Formats: sequence, structure tokens, C-alpha cells
Amino acid sequence: MNLKLKLTSVLSFIIILLLIGMTQTASAQKVFATKSGQIYFNAAGALVKIAAVNNQVDSKFVDATGQIIFGVLIKGFKFENQLMEDHFNENYMESTQFPKADFKGYITNIKEINFSKDGTYPIQVEGTLTIHGVAQKITTKGTLTLTQGKPTIVGEFNVKIKDYGISGMYIGDKIANQAVIKLNCKY
Repeated sequence: MNLKLKLTSVLSFIIILLLIGMTQTASAQKVFATKSGQIYFNAAGALVKIAAVNNQVDSKFVDATGQIIFGVLIKGFKFENQLMEDHFNENYMESTQFPKADFKGYITNIKEINFSKDGTYPIQVEGTLTIHGVAQKITTKGTLTLTQGKPTIVGEFNVKIKDYGISGMYIGDKIANQAVIKLNCKY
């Protein structure tokens, strides 16, 4: 009976250690968020500068899994010229019908980032970008910089405008066929 009691005690001790380990693993996961990220949009053609910035990017990032999401209101893009902004919202992006763009994906090399050490780490991102009601898979690269344990994600990628069902008479003439998107989110 003494042996049975010892085995039960050892088993109980192991189960308690496992539960403590699982709890610590779950609590070690951090969710970072910002509502003031920045996206810069540039579709300048040969004749016209077409660039805008949106400083109200909503983003969440989970360090343990690499899951990352971005959401942006289309009407939040600000241009130097109000008429250009109106054309962007009414004639191209149809922002009343398609008010938001978003990205949902993962940093695929998240295990290579040491979240306990400040520094700059290259990242690879895969996911789905939805613009103008059209979802497309994208893969891009960027950097994740840790400063005092807080991440900043920076990236740049190109978007083929027509791939997202965006049309207009000046695309390919005054407006480039591709837009350069730059992202900067400090969490």
C-alpha cells in the first residue's frame, strides 16, 4: 500500500507540474495591438503624383503564433489634393460600397524571432489581402524590430490594381497599374 501511495503522489506531482507548465505557456503568449499604424499608398503614373497616407491602421499581432491582422478604412487615406481624394473614394475604391480593406495572415518564420532580445528581425508574411471586396493570397517580406520588448512591423509590397476589381479610365495612363503599399505599425 505504501508503494501505491507513493506512485499516486508522484503521478499527482507530475500532473500538477504539467498543468503549471501549460498555464505558463498560455500566459506567455502576448497580443500586441495598435490603432495608429500607418499605410502609405503610391500609384503614381507618368504624369501625376498619386500618393496617400492613412494613420489609422488597426492591427493585432500574436507573438506565439505569428498571427497578424490589419484593418483600414478606405476613407482614412489622405491625399495632398482633395479632388484626388474624392476621385479615389468615389470612382476607384468605391469606398461607400467597400469601406474597408484588411489583411489576415501569419509571420511564417515567427520561431526565428527572440522576443526576449531587442533587435531587428527579417520576417516573411503570408495571408489574404482583401481590397474592394476581392480577396487575394499574398506573400511578402518585412522587418520586425523589438525595442524594450515592443514590436514594430515594417513592410512594403506591390498590389496590381486590376487584380482587385478596381477600374477607371486613367489606370495605366495617369495611374500606375501597380500600387506600392508601405506599412509601419508600432505596437
